[in-house]
Amino acid sequence: MSQISFSDAEQAGKRKKTRREVFLGEMEVVVPWKALLKVIEPHYPVAGRGRRPYPLEAMLRVHLMQNWFALSDPAMEEALYEIASLRTFAELDLAAIPDETTILNFRHLLEANDLAEDILKTVNAHLARKGLLLKRGSIVDATIIAAPSSTKNAEGGRDPEMHQTRKGKQWHFGMKAHIAVDADSGLVHTVTTTAANESDVEQIGDLLHGKEQDVWADSGYRGAQRRVTRDDRHWHIAGRPSDMAKLPEGRAKQRLRKQEYRKASVRAKVEHPFRVIKWQFGLVKVRFRGLAKNTAHVVTLFALSNLWMARKKLMAMVGVVRLQMA
Repeated sequence: MSQISFSDAEQAGKRKKTRREVFLGEMEVVVPWKALLKVIEPHYPVAGRGRRPYPLEAMLRVHLMQNWFALSDPAMEEALYEIASLRTFAELDLAAIPDETTILNFRHLLEANDLAEDILKTVNAHLARKGLLLKRGSIVDATIIAAPSSTKNAEGGRDPEMHQTRKGKQWHFGMKAHIAVDADSGLVHTVTTTAANESDVEQIGDLLHGKEQDVWADSGYRGAQRRVTRDDRHWHIAGRPSDMAKLPEGRAKQRLRKQEYRKASVRAKVEHPFRVIKWQFGLVKVRFRGLAKNTAHVVTLFALSNLWMARKKLMAMVGVVRLQMA
């Protein structure tokens, strides 16, 4: 066992817990570590004649922190050297910190084997076993994730897999993340991605899991019923504001407003995962070039957003009192 460093000893002796430490303490409890390791282990290199690989669990922990804190590969390496709480969470010490290339290679391993989708499925299976993912109804929506529009780069052009689209009176360049969430819990059960100019309604068939009895969506999904094989679901598609404005004032319009309000109150749950990945996990712009790499990143973030949104219930189930800031 390696000797503890002075910085780690000082970290262990301090009284006040930072927000980062509180967050990592919660994630330590709610992440299904054994299940995730089982997904990745068949693809991870084993010790042989070459350089001994870092422990798989340490690399998984580093990868999750990289996603939680929006760190690049070089920034993640530096953070492990500088921040004792990150080293503690990764179960590493200063004598054995993975360099940026090792961190990059681990991410590439997950991308090459399409493991982001398996990570989401594993997290959701864990949540379903806990009774937090019920699948009685689905809410669908999409968000635009911006990509750099500058051509001042090594390729001399914009990412050819990203496109521009108009929303309202504004133009956006990037990709779209399409999600379906559980209507009871607001947790994401399915994710697809496209270029920003793709129509939302085109993804409806890939987003629904088939077991739901009700589907909620905004007015951009009008006609979605005709794009799926099952037509016995109850569809709650928002009306167009322009159609509402054309109606004369009266009881009929008031009834319609109440119906639209009820639809909107359910649909609001789909906005929570978007808020988490953009503001909690810092996805302001796409991190990589190409749709495949960014899809792996986005899917992983939605898996982690599910754990973050369900953390209080998960911690209560294992009898853990939520960590309090001093």
